[in-house]
Amino acid sequence: MGVPNNDEVANLPYRQPVAAEHSVLHLLRAPWLIPLLALALGARLYQLTAAAIWGDEGSSLLLAQFPLAGIWFHAAHDVHPPLYFMLLRAWIGLFGDSIESIRMMSAVPGVIGVFLGTWLAHLIASRRATMLTCLLLALLPTAVRYSQEIRMYSLMGVWLLGATLALVYWVRAPQRRRYLAIYALLMAAAFYTHYFSALCVLAHWAYLLVLRAPFAGAQRYIARRDWWLANGAIVLLFLPWLPGLIDLVLHMDALEVGGDVGWEPAVTLRSMPSMLWQLMAQDDAEGMPLWLLLTLPGVLAAMMVYVVCTDRSRYRFATLVVLYSALPLLVLYGVSFVSPVFIERYLTAPALGLAIILALGIDRLARRFKVLALALLLAVLAVEGVGLKNNYTVDADDQFNDLVAYMNRHTQAGDQVVLGDMFWYLTWGYYDQSATAPRLYTPPTAAGVSTRPNSYGFGTLIDENAGVYLDHLQDLPQGNGRVWLVMSREAPDEFPSIPSGWRKIDQHAGGDTQAVLYEACHVPCGTR
Repeated sequence: MGVPNNDEVANLPYRQPVAAEHSVLHLLRAPWLIPLLALALGARLYQLTAAAIWGDEGSSLLLAQFPLAGIWFHAAHDVHPPLYFMLLRAWIGLFGDSIESIRMMSAVPGVIGVFLGTWLAHLIASRRATMLTCLLLALLPTAVRYSQEIRMYSLMGVWLLGATLALVYWVRAPQRRRYLAIYALLMAAAFYTHYFSALCVLAHWAYLLVLRAPFAGAQRYIARRDWWLANGAIVLLFLPWLPGLIDLVLHMDALEVGGDVGWEPAVTLRSMPSMLWQLMAQDDAEGMPLWLLLTLPGVLAAMMVYVVCTDRSRYRFATLVVLYSALPLLVLYGVSFVSPVFIERYLTAPALGLAIILALGIDRLARRFKVLALALLLAVLAVEGVGLKNNYTVDADDQFNDLVAYMNRHTQAGDQVVLGDMFWYLTWGYYDQSATAPRLYTPPTAAGVSTRPNSYGFGTLIDENAGVYLDHLQDLPQGNGRVWLVMSREAPDEFPSIPSGWRKIDQHAGGDTQAVLYEACHVPCGTR
């Protein structure tokens, strides 16, 4: 008798453990695994340091500088939980804070996520589908992009894929409670990494509800005491963070004032297909004709329907993968008509499932329509190739670090620096070598209302009593009479009014940002 494939294993009697030929050790012996994981690593290391650190990344580095208690406090006033920043602090302590090192903190989880997705496919599908999953995940553009940023999104994918794996193991062998213990720990870690991990839990509950329909034995899953205890354990593990989260929700207006929430664009009917293009090709497709805009989303939707309709296995694991991806997409899209949160990086972890769905669909098509399956695979790889090209395209003249490097070379002792935007403040400290303490320009509105950040969002990273904020340029101390103003290049609205006694003596652009050096004369310039 031949070795059963995974679909056949899924139809074996209830409480059937994972067969030896589908164990993780068997996967590790696959000759193609290491080359494809090396491809995943190479995709994430290529151009890893090409783009300068931007504002969100700078906030990660600033927060990671605090001691653990400080991270806990300040993250409670920010829009993200503390775990990633604590791990980043530990990572920097071990490997240093070079840009290569700190971005590796995301690249490594990105490769682990590829392996976990491959492991999941290995458990639920054929060998061919498993290899295709590894290939498509290795090259998935959104996964590569957020494996190259100093943010928590690739780590979030590790926790959520790991938890989904634990769920699969438990469904196969519900008497083995250790799988639920692992599930609870991974989901708790996910909640301490990003609040939208709740959407994965929602997908898991939806899966168990779907699972109970086909056969009577499945009723045990959604109603099992162990399942409820595991979810209760997740809540208990998250309880220490709950007061901070409640306080944050109560001060949502403070976050809106600082621009930390409420900046997201409103969604339209084009937003969903545009998002799918962004995830798969790093292109929002806004300039595409309607027929082309709908092509890729149509293929993805058809693959989801096809995978679900052909999922006749006992445990419906392919349906689980579809729910893992589709439900967060649909929920965030629907919610965004009320409060916009439909942002690519928030969907990077669910997007990992898209590669698995495509691999499952192509594998099943290949059983009857080999030419069609091959054409679809080549088309998907072409789209991913375009996405990688877009991701790697970095304008060397549009980098904030070059602007700061110019200032480092031309700054003199006693020079003062005033930044016109909080995002530049978040990034400045990483690149500055002049030891110049910058100020953040916060002019009152015409009605006299302060524009200083409050203690929530990015404002929590700044000590209000440290003399960082500057409401009026005239309030600068005399110093050596030289002031650098960092502002937008195209529309420098940050400094609509320059004191009449100031004379521009230098200017350097870094893409859409510029540094302008003024001689701040306290007597008419040129009379000294």
